[in-house]
Amino acid sequence: MSQNTVTTPVPDTTDRALDARALHAALAGLCASLVAIGLARFAYTPLIPSLIQAHWFSAADTVALGAANFAGYLAGAVIGRPLATRLSNRHALRLLMVLATAAFFACAVPVSVSWFFLWRFLSGLTGGAIMVLVATAILPHIPPGRRAFVSGMIFLGLGLGIAASGTLVPELLKLGLGQTWLGLGAVSLLLTAISWKGWPTADVPTGMPAPTAAGHRPVDHAQGSSNPALRVLYFQYAANALGLVPAMMLLVDYVARGLGQGASAGAGYWVLYGVAAIAGPLLAGAIGGKLGFRNAYRLAMLLQGLAVGLLAVSHHTVALWLSTIVLGTFTPGIVPLVLGRVQEMLPHDATAQRAAWSRATIAFALCQALGGYGYAYLFAQSHENYSLIFLCGAVAMAVAFVTDFAVRKPKTD
Repeated sequence: MSQNTVTTPVPDTTDRALDARALHAALAGLCASLVAIGLARFAYTPLIPSLIQAHWFSAADTVALGAANFAGYLAGAVIGRPLATRLSNRHALRLLMVLATAAFFACAVPVSVSWFFLWRFLSGLTGGAIMVLVATAILPHIPPGRRAFVSGMIFLGLGLGIAASGTLVPELLKLGLGQTWLGLGAVSLLLTAISWKGWPTADVPTGMPAPTAAGHRPVDHAQGSSNPALRVLYFQYAANALGLVPAMMLLVDYVARGLGQGASAGAGYWVLYGVAAIAGPLLAGAIGGKLGFRNAYRLAMLLQGLAVGLLAVSHHTVALWLSTIVLGTFTPGIVPLVLGRVQEMLPHDATAQRAAWSRATIAFALCQALGGYGYAYLFAQSHENYSLIFLCGAVAMAVAFVTDFAVRKPKTD
């Protein structure tokens, strides 16, 4: 999350060009989000039909194993800050990248459901911890005028990972399932090597005020812990997770098996999802700047609800395309919207902003994990009723949208 309040800004350096170290740090952040979230989470989705057809696991177990990543994401969101406190941001992020890479190689051998669960859980853990740490590790080292660009570059890794999973996975599958996991591991290893020396060497850059420096108003700390609008935002972000999980888990399998179009067609929709995800953070930031982040997030919730609801009621190709584009756009796009909303409500205290972002991420991760397991159970018990799962996601988004109107507009807006 961006530290956008500096006690003693220096006008002549605010918008200076990024130097080589800053660019390498931004690239490291992109690599981290690409590996630990873009690939570690989303590459599993186009693999679901092949895992089932190759009899590695049953359909119910395969979907449940996808949910293991969500459970790990929750654990990672909780332990991310304590891990960085103990090891430093740089060493924690390096360790997480190595762990994510190891998980790909370990999944090349289907020893058992428990073995696969463990490594899918650990891959999720790396994603949750990196989501909490990566922006706050990098952005304080970036000139204030360039932080929006670098933030977008970091989150761009999510979309690139989704797009890569839809293009790279089908090619690797021609070699076999085991080879696919090994190939993903090799890509992750390369990106880990690229990022290795890019992480800032110090958690607080020289010459930059600490988060608790004078000029940050104490009232914002109180607002961060008791502001009812923030509690609503946490609830909305959590419900947003419940709305997105159905597409994350089942979009490819729905097209491939549910509609009988085959794995290649399913992967094609996943590529479209990924292309939309690449544009998501930049588009969401632009909309937030024009409409304000509260109104932009309302619009995002409305569009997501309509998109996942459309998956539940229509099999038409145009409907599938529209839903895929909207959901792909906002899977990473909601991140800068929620960050921007937090900054709007706590404009004078970067410490309170970071704490609020951590709580929001944990709320999202919790409902993502609960939704993953709940939907997997419901999917099995309903004899693989895709429409029912998508309808549940639409209801969750409707609840999130309506809840926003249940509280008064805070004075900080």
